[in-house]
Amino acid sequence: MDGRSGIFSAPPGLEQSGPVGGSVDPETGFAAEAKRVGIFSGSFNPVHIGHLALANWLCEYDGTDEIWFLVTPQNPLKETKELMDFRRRFEWVRKAVAGYPKFRVSDFESTLPRPSYTVRTLRALRASFPDCLFHLIVGADNWENITQWKDAEALLAEFPLHIYPRRGYDPILPSPPAQVRMVQAPLLEISSSFIREALGQGKDIRFFLPEAIRNEINQLKKMI
Repeated sequence: MDGRSGIFSAPPGLEQSGPVGGSVDPETGFAAEAKRVGIFSGSFNPVHIGHLALANWLCEYDGTDEIWFLVTPQNPLKETKELMDFRRRFEWVRKAVAGYPKFRVSDFESTLPRPSYTVRTLRALRASFPDCLFHLIVGADNWENITQWKDAEALLAEFPLHIYPRRGYDPILPSPPAQVRMVQAPLLEISSSFIREALGQGKDIRFFLPEAIRNEINQLKKMI
């Protein structure tokens, strides 16, 4: 963590091996007072109010201590032709989450080997931040193709998944559900692709974007 609006990167060599400022529970192997951290991983291309509102709800109503926004350099399952520059996307998320103490933004995944596979990222986070209990936040649409993810069975065995609702998707959870659960978050049908399309059509959608980056709308329009 570098102290700038909750930004953190990978420690050198990912060599941190003990909890920070806490004792270890001998039964679980985790810090005795482990922080419950939701990993919200995505391209954020660009970040919008739907991302922030969902994360805000999870912190205030679902028992998550912090949400870490992991800006991904590239999603292995998505095309890159419409993907904006990584640093620009990261900076927009950094500005968008500033000021709310339960949000963090990270370029952690940019320090890891590519392609970026979620299971590898979560394992690296667990090794680097042993004082945290990580769970992955995914939409119901992403849950539908979870079997296409790298080492999906290992991912589900090692890390809890919290699934938020998306219109048109009715997730079928494993039986027994193990570490997978639905969260009853509000249905927020806003997507980054909608934002890009609207801006490309010349629409004034300033209120769909976080206030901190509204002044950069014209800059964003030039990239569409």
